[in-house]
Amino acid sequence: MVKQAESICRQATLQSRENKAGPQNWRALREQLLNKFILRLVSCVQLASKLSFHYNIISNITILNFLQALGYQYTKEELVESELDVLKSLNFQINLTTPLAYVEVLLEVLGYNGCLVPATQLHATCLTLLDLVYLLHDPIYESLLRASIESSTPSQLQGEKFIAVKEDFMLLAVGVIAASAFIQNPACWSQVRPPSRSSRARSH
Repeated sequence: MVKQAESICRQATLQSRENKAGPQNWRALREQLLNKFILRLVSCVQLASKLSFHYNIISNITILNFLQALGYQYTKEELVESELDVLKSLNFQINLTTPLAYVEVLLEVLGYNGCLVPATQLHATCLTLLDLVYLLHDPIYESLLRASIESSTPSQLQGEKFIAVKEDFMLLAVGVIAASAFIQNPACWSQVRPPSRSSRARSH
């Protein structure tokens, strides 16, 4: 949606310079963006449902009825075109791995291993913590970097080496699950927390 808004604004700027269009033209473009926003939003939801194999639940008819209830009159053709616009904006790269996928796989393993904290409770807390990590991504990882090197002023080289940690979704998932287990039940934390360095050394 951001890309589309930028494209429309660029085109409108060029047209206004050529035709000297007034504020009325910008108001019309604003209305166009507002009308497209809800359509793009439901297209994203529909694409996500297809990736999750719930395409039969959120069908075109369901989407159109939803939009009609909100006062929007769209056709099936416009709905399909909107999906294509979203896919083109993402270069058709929509099935990307996220930290949540790692969290859910690990929670499933914990469930089979008989973790005392129910996986559904852990899942809800993990979602909240993942949101927090997303919102405070830079401060959290900067604190981790300073703690790992035991210095408040990391060098550029240390920062570059730490990029691998930032991009390690499995590590993030393990940390989020361990923190969620501690929040839910500190007594069961040992069941999900990563082993310490000393215990790993003894095992070897």
